[in-house]
Amino acid sequence: MNKFLKILAFVFMALFSYAAVVQHNDPDAVKWYAIYGMAAFASLLFALGNLRLFWALLLAIFYFGLAIYTWPEKFEGVTIGEGDIVNIERGREALGLLIAGIAMSIYAIANRTSSN
Repeated sequence: MNKFLKILAFVFMALFSYAAVVQHNDPDAVKWYAIYGMAAFASLLFALGNLRLFWALLLAIFYFGLAIYTWPEKFEGVTIGEGDIVNIERGREALGLLIAGIAMSIYAIANRTSSN
């Protein structure tokens, strides 16, 4: 596996772990622990060379689908105090899910190209 992708996966693992930890004051924290924890675990598996293409694809579809579902009707950015707090929170959540979907897509593409 490409050394850059391995380092990138460890960086994503750290970022997704951090994203999970900062959810402690969220009303639905357990849901976000699971969502970001799953992304962190998948990143670790990829870095160790153990994430299968099927799971990377399935997770990419899951995260992109959840991002679309979560996306607010009116995106007002991510800064608190500049719009409706509910829209801002949903926008933040959707962007986090989009990042996770992109990471899983990178893993899937890397798995696909390395298996050929």
